[in-house]
Amino acid sequence: MTTTTTTTTNSVRRLRIRHVTRVSYAQAAVSSHNEVRMTPLTLPHQTTLDSRVTVSPTATTWSYWDYWGTQVTGFDLMDPHADLTITASSLVETHAPDPLPQPPTWPEVAAHTARSRLLEFAGETPRTRLPAELIAQARDAAAGLDPHETAATVSALVADRVSYLPGSTGVTTSAAEAWEQGAGVCQDIAHVTLALLRGLGLPTRYVSGYLHPERDAELHRPVAGQSHAWVEYWAGDWCGYDPTNRTRADESHVVVGRGRDYDDVTPHKGVYRGVAGGLPEVTVEFTRVA
Repeated sequence: MTTTTTTTTNSVRRLRIRHVTRVSYAQAAVSSHNEVRMTPLTLPHQTTLDSRVTVSPTATTWSYWDYWGTQVTGFDLMDPHADLTITASSLVETHAPDPLPQPPTWPEVAAHTARSRLLEFAGETPRTRLPAELIAQARDAAAGLDPHETAATVSALVADRVSYLPGSTGVTTSAAEAWEQGAGVCQDIAHVTLALLRGLGLPTRYVSGYLHPERDAELHRPVAGQSHAWVEYWAGDWCGYDPTNRTRADESHVVVGRGRDYDDVTPHKGVYRGVAGGLPEVTVEFTRVA
């Protein structure tokens, strides 16, 4: 999703987020098994004050932390149901990010990557595989730049090539496909960006979350929005960058999960027994309360 450009910045924000997913089946599902990743994390610059996931038809839910550090809510529906509604509500306080850390040298990045879990965010995945000539193009654009400058330059390269166009791609679209057609959504732009940055030797992870669409929204006025995706690259510490909007991730961004790509942090995934067909309907509403 994209944001509205404004000139005023607030360093602390308190946001209420309501994320509703409605699934209508072609015929009643006999049963379904579901996982939801919609609970914002508590981080140094983000505090989740309240969060809950409710389900209709009513089901017993349970929570756990997955390998990537995302909170997962699971539930099963063992009786026939014609539709399913998942409502994730949260209240989150966010703060402006710290200044960027002093950039390490590229040999320092390589050495730290080789001996740590950063290695998991340094290689390609099926979703983030790009032709070698595109990596070479990014390398030429970033020649002589430090890691922070490289992240911004490569992000701009991607945003120039892949226009934000809702509905132009699907959840299975790969980075190569988005680049080839020159259009995509925030998920695709994030995938292409992290693929190029990884190709240049910079560990980068995919971030799933939310972005308030109006930075200076009136207090207590609900605003329609969407879930969002951006990247975090490692340059002495993890640094968030939003290539769709060509900006650092800031207090308008709310982190839900991080992983190698979208598949690690899918907001809702599940299987059901029944007739194939039907599409989910998703709405996200933001209310700035402070």
